[in-house]
Amino acid sequence: MLLHIPALFSRDEVLRIREALEQADWADGKITAGYQSAKAKHNLQLPEGHPLAKEIGVAMVERLWANPPFMSAALPHKVFPPLINCYREGGSFDFHIDNAIRQPRGSQERVRTDLSSTLFFSDPEDYDGGELVIQDTFGTRQVKFAAGDMVLYPGTSLHKVNPVTRGARYAAFFWTQSLVREDSQRTLLFEMDGAIQQLTAEVPEHPALIQLTGTYHNLLRRWAEV
Repeated sequence: MLLHIPALFSRDEVLRIREALEQADWADGKITAGYQSAKAKHNLQLPEGHPLAKEIGVAMVERLWANPPFMSAALPHKVFPPLINCYREGGSFDFHIDNAIRQPRGSQERVRTDLSSTLFFSDPEDYDGGELVIQDTFGTRQVKFAAGDMVLYPGTSLHKVNPVTRGARYAAFFWTQSLVREDSQRTLLFEMDGAIQQLTAEVPEHPALIQLTGTYHNLLRRWAEV
């Protein structure tokens, strides 16, 4: 499942964030790449624990926890603290699959990367190239959303960032460990939750809603890992 979550940050917030990012001191993006990924990764990144990255990350997570589509689709258990990257002219990241387990710097807690996310801080017209290309059971998608928008997709997906040929592409990225490990099961629960919400709005007194809601929770109970 690939999910577009629009306007996690407002236009004014995005402009302030991007202004701060343009003035930041960047490091080589290979600092958080695995051995194989490092060969394909050509970008810049704010170091883990950078004050600006932490500030943006805290705001992101607070909004995600209050975002119904994210909560319904991801069923989050743990979130790896968001990281911030920058692709300038010539920057790219060839096809790769993210490491299955991530451990934040200075933390004992590990996060299984069931879901990957990218939140864009640059608008599509600000740069050429730089599309996020994702291959999975849903096919191949090229993603280049508006600044403030986020994409959520399975961590098992083969993906890349096309070379940037003009401008700069600023974004945040992070991983989520879900209560439900399998993407196919999360997709079924997401679709069922959407149907329940629609029926609740349209026919709130329909007796089948109780059965349908019960089935949703029984499936979640069967599949969830807590």
